[in-house]
Amino acid sequence: MLGLGNAFSRLLRRAATTVQDPRRLNPQPRNAAALTPRIVPRAEHAISRKNISPGALRVLYRLHEAGFAACLVGGAVRDLLLGGHPKDFDVATSATPEQVRHLFRNCRLIGRRFRLAHVVFGREIVEVATFRGHEGEGEREVHDGGRILRDNVWGSIEEDALRRDFRVNALYYDIGDFSVRDYVGGLQDLANRELHLIGDPEQRYREDPVRMLRAARLAAKLDFAIAPDTAAPIATLAPLLAEVSAARLFDESIKLFMAGHGLASFRLLEHLGLLRWLVPTLPPALADDGGGLRRMLETALANTDARVRGEHPVTPAFTFAVLLWSEVQRAVVQRSEAGADTHPVWLHAAQQALAAQGRQVAIPRRIGLVMEEIWTLQPRFALRGARTRVQRLLAHPRFRAAYDFLLLRAVQDPALEETATWWTRAQQADAAGLAALVAATAAEDGAGAAAAAAALPARSPRRRRRGGRGRSRRGGVPGPGEGGGGA
Repeated sequence: MLGLGNAFSRLLRRAATTVQDPRRLNPQPRNAAALTPRIVPRAEHAISRKNISPGALRVLYRLHEAGFAACLVGGAVRDLLLGGHPKDFDVATSATPEQVRHLFRNCRLIGRRFRLAHVVFGREIVEVATFRGHEGEGEREVHDGGRILRDNVWGSIEEDALRRDFRVNALYYDIGDFSVRDYVGGLQDLANRELHLIGDPEQRYREDPVRMLRAARLAAKLDFAIAPDTAAPIATLAPLLAEVSAARLFDESIKLFMAGHGLASFRLLEHLGLLRWLVPTLPPALADDGGGLRRMLETALANTDARVRGEHPVTPAFTFAVLLWSEVQRAVVQRSEAGADTHPVWLHAAQQALAAQGRQVAIPRRIGLVMEEIWTLQPRFALRGARTRVQRLLAHPRFRAAYDFLLLRAVQDPALEETATWWTRAQQADAAGLAALVAATAAEDGAGAAAAAAALPARSPRRRRRGGRGRSRRGGVPGPGEGGGGA
């Protein structure tokens, strides 16, 4: 996928081709200075329509036939040029959202901050965006700090390219002549394997602080370096993420940790100082950790990445349970030392961790409930001496997730390896084998308890009080009416 080498070098040495019909791609020229695009004709790039989804092709062709400019844009073009197979396809067009809806009966308009059209083909959704500009038709609202609150100003393809975040995401595949158009140097960045923001990095981060997270995600996904000028403002501007909605940060977290490059994303977030704005309790815990917590985290993320690559199901509940484990563990230790009962301790610790995390990243309740179950089942793995308890735990709907979590805890704390091995054997045993395993464990526990009792110092016999219950508590002197006789 990432073998560019000489192919990109040859492509970049070719002279730029002139635009055949500039009015078609820029029907209403704006005040912005015109950009001279680098145009790569079909014979000189590797994008084939057979690698584009049927739904995206139908959208592109219908817009083109209706007289509008229509281009595949963004990550799909980037990944196709890198030899990948994107699953999502976005279209940029000169048609307004209302014009798109008029062309497609299976279309719905969404969004207030960014007005978009979604064209639905069964399970496939093709996102269609109108070329955005700096001034002209539409509305734009900017916060005093520079953050864009609403951006629905329509413009030309040149202006649209400048409004995108990274240069590698500002590449256009034009369905009119099947060429690739580069207005900002994205092809050069693909060849150099480097990420550059378009425009002034500080201003672009202030417009949308989530771009800092996207820089980490793209660099991890593509195995690209982040250009020094793009990385430099992140340490200073990272606190702007506190102004982003908790729900949006959850969506970005899913893309970071659940898309097959979670381990690389985690390491980059930590390196850039962004991790604390997604999981506030984790960086301090890692700083105080002797290495076990980090091994647990990185093992979990590597396993998730492998499952995604193998197209096996993954659940965000498990990943977030690992990310928040240090906070749950800390609360359990604190309350257990105070002598509280086991189950309420774990339940309170789980709820406390979720409540604290929700102030930064909004984890949906349905996911939070699964996380609670994974955590609160952990103390039950220590109860192996009663067959009924063991069978109930094995039959629990969340047993498998809780068991996998136990295996990760054993990576953090090798003292749990024996417990993890026992439960592995319990799952593999038949009814008779399970009964024998539980009986042996109960015998070992009983022998251990007897040995511990024998090791305790002998207690002196308790002295029996004289006088029975009728004796007064005041130095043995009978009280009135307590059997001492009358006056």
